[in-house]
Amino acid sequence: MPYRPRVIDDELRLLLSSAGAVLLEGPKGVGKTEAARQHARSEVLLDLDSSARTVADIDPGLLLAGEVPRLLDEWQLVPSLWNQVRRAVDARRASGQFILTGSAVPADDVTRHTGAGRIARLRLRPMSLFELAHSSGVVSLRALLNGGTASAPDTGLTVSDIAELVCTGGWPLNLGMSTRASLRALRSYLEDVQRTDIQRVDGVSRDPSRVARVLRAYARHVSTEASTSTIAADLDGATGAVHRDTLSDYLTAMERLLVIEEQPAWAPHLRSRARVRNASKRHFVDPSLAVAALRASPEHLLKDPALFGTLFESLVVRDLRVYGQAHDTQVLHYRDNTGLEVDVVLESADGRWAALEVKLGSGAIDAAAASLMRFRQKVDTDRVGPPAFLAVVTASGYAYVRPDGVQVIPIGTLGP
Repeated sequence: MPYRPRVIDDELRLLLSSAGAVLLEGPKGVGKTEAARQHARSEVLLDLDSSARTVADIDPGLLLAGEVPRLLDEWQLVPSLWNQVRRAVDARRASGQFILTGSAVPADDVTRHTGAGRIARLRLRPMSLFELAHSSGVVSLRALLNGGTASAPDTGLTVSDIAELVCTGGWPLNLGMSTRASLRALRSYLEDVQRTDIQRVDGVSRDPSRVARVLRAYARHVSTEASTSTIAADLDGATGAVHRDTLSDYLTAMERLLVIEEQPAWAPHLRSRARVRNASKRHFVDPSLAVAALRASPEHLLKDPALFGTLFESLVVRDLRVYGQAHDTQVLHYRDNTGLEVDVVLESADGRWAALEVKLGSGAIDAAAASLMRFRQKVDTDRVGPPAFLAVVTASGYAYVRPDGVQVIPIGTLGP
């Protein structure tokens, strides 16, 4: 299929103009190779080219010869390339020499020479609704952070449409597939993670059936701050309990595979004496992986509003991460010991911040807006400044500003 532009394209172009090399990281199947090819002039595909891997054992420097930018795809299969690239960048003293892509984060000892000033890192996530052409993008995150307001007609997306999009996810290879075919492909994806990928990432042999149980247990706690102990307790069964430390090792391996990506907590200055909880929220890199782990379907989600709501929140977090990265903005969350919580807090590198609640149905907008107003009163805006905006992100409907100043933004209108 023709290449669909990605939000990171401009960022990759900018980094190639300022750094000697760019490391493009993302989970398997997210489209790293095709995205990198839009900018590369030569390539070596290490996962497909066995002769290249053989040469790498003899003289890895030979793989660096070629027109630049040169794409080194799945570079982590030849870990010695990291230092070869670093040295080549030093020797050539020019920007835009290499693009490295990888589906797993290598052990720290492989990249102990950080490449600072030589190799810039860039994360590619599954496609957002805007990239999939399911969002008009008329409500720009950049504009909102700069003081803009949301205004857009109903896009026509329904709750049923959102259920389909949660289940199929933002995977380029699933474009054009039926929902049923996409669900099968995603289950196969997780089977590969269970049987081979998770063992390859650190060389530790793991029981695939136990990995599958971990994935299912994790999926049940998406968009929550469930502790490792809580998830481990869900794993107790006929095949025996999983110790908390063992579970932590599993989760670390999945983080290195870039399959899960947790949402850290925001710790602002508060006017009150409330204590901020610092637990991260649990997320797969795409909510469709949670659907696949649970063997769910759009029909299942429509019959289970609680599960649907948590997965919709994860979808919104995925899209905000894609858009936020383009503006150097983190996607965080807030919860304190009084029970007040905010689904998403955006924090830009320059200190601007915004708070968003995510609600599947329009009936919850009033309560969500009231919660945001309470949160605003609790934050010490004398120290951190007023929020750039407060918003409730919904599944469908119109984009508008309420009388209290809280903006209502259907996910089908949001873009970078």
